[in-house]
Amino acid sequence: MSGGVSFELHRAASSGKGPHGDTYSWVGHVEGLGRIELAFPTEYSDYPSEYCEVAARGESLPLTTYLGLRYLRRPLLASGELRVDWDPAELSRNVWWPGRRGRALRISVKGREYTYAERGGKRSHELVRAGAAVHMRRSSWSSPRTLSGTAMGEADALDISLALVLEGVYTRNLTTRGALVSLPGRFLNRFSSL
Repeated sequence: MSGGVSFELHRAASSGKGPHGDTYSWVGHVEGLGRIELAFPTEYSDYPSEYCEVAARGESLPLTTYLGLRYLRRPLLASGELRVDWDPAELSRNVWWPGRRGRALRISVKGREYTYAERGGKRSHELVRAGAAVHMRRSSWSSPRTLSGTAMGEADALDISLALVLEGVYTRNLTTRGALVSLPGRFLNRFSSL
């Protein structure tokens, strides 16, 4: 896939309450890749109730999951686990560095190096690697009706699946302002689980 391919996922009706709470999903179509879906919480693993797992999958996408501590119905970035077809990714970020580029999430998976950062506001993000990028935008921050994306350059199914799964993760603290806004709630959330 080269050039710019745009796609949009729409919120589907909740599929009911499972062992980890109500399940939320967004479904769409990417030209050349077919049907895609983002869903959370997933039922792929037997994880404790204080955790939440998000999954991106599709006809031609690798299964991509993110598991982390639950915060506002989403998994947190801190101490989370990202997997592509069950292979773990290496994640790193500098939580003390100012600015969106300094605080960006760095991902190493399947022989590729990525940077994931906020892009012009808390509802927009970009996943970038050498020669490819995927820009994502939510219709709203907390409960979006639509998730819109544009895959650019040599972006492929792996790039889209990573960008998509990260839309289900609580990423507000990728910026200094977002980290300050979410600090009290994150502190209380962790304190209450002790």
